[in-house]
Amino acid sequence: MNIKVRFAKFGDLEHCVRIDGDVNPEVLRWKVKCGEIIIAEVEGHPVGYLRLDYLWSQLPYIGLIWVVPEYRRRGIGRAMLHFLEAFLRRKGHRWLYSSSQANEPEPQAWHRHMEFQECGFIAGINHGEVGEVFFRKSLTG
Repeated sequence: MNIKVRFAKFGDLEHCVRIDGDVNPEVLRWKVKCGEIIIAEVEGHPVGYLRLDYLWSQLPYIGLIWVVPEYRRRGIGRAMLHFLEAFLRRKGHRWLYSSSQANEPEPQAWHRHMEFQECGFIAGINHGEVGEVFFRKSLTG
């Protein structure tokens, strides 16, 4: 399977809104313009999506990473992560942050498998008072 990973273009905006509908479409447009959305494709079809955010406008944070269910466990998420890591290293970043809801063991396992280390927890931040587990990954070694 040939996976192509790239930054989103304005032509991808409808797809971005479909995947990331809780985010204002104008914010997504701005993120596309700034190179903060990554798309993974197989045979020209989008199968993966990653939204980059910045904590305190400085620390890179994966706001959302999503893969079409039938393409999961095929390296799509890993490919997008490696693309992002290379980009962030070129920009001089030392750490990448991410998180997962406390009641989502599979995403937490993915983070650990991708060499993220647990670094914090915020209780009751999500709908239903579910907590959030935070992770970080070194980009220097």
